[in-house]
Amino acid sequence: MSDKEKDYLAINELSYSEDGLIAAIIQDWDTTDVLMLAWMNRDALQKSIDTGYTWFWSRSRKRLWQKGEESGNVQRIQSISYDCDADTLLIKVQQGGDGVACHTGAPTCFYRELKGL
Repeated sequence: MSDKEKDYLAINELSYSEDGLIAAIIQDWDTTDVLMLAWMNRDALQKSIDTGYTWFWSRSRKRLWQKGEESGNVQRIQSISYDCDADTLLIKVQQGGDGVACHTGAPTCFYRELKGL
């Protein structure tokens, strides 16, 4: 079977980094806005699949955390896709709570633009 024909991979077949992480781009299901980028390990991805809500690996705190566990701005997963290299996830969510995805209180983490373009 060619790579193009293989449309589904198991969690253990994804391409994780040396430290066991995979990038997860979080996108709003309704608006298609990119909300955030976070990191997942196998446990975070499995917990996300099992619960239907996003869970991530905190590189600074060295622990799993659920998006919105303190703020209430949880993310209900609608779909999970992976890229052609199987090293990045695209997770489409319904953003709960106040509709805030960023820890700064902004709806998305991508609210600033780089100057000089």
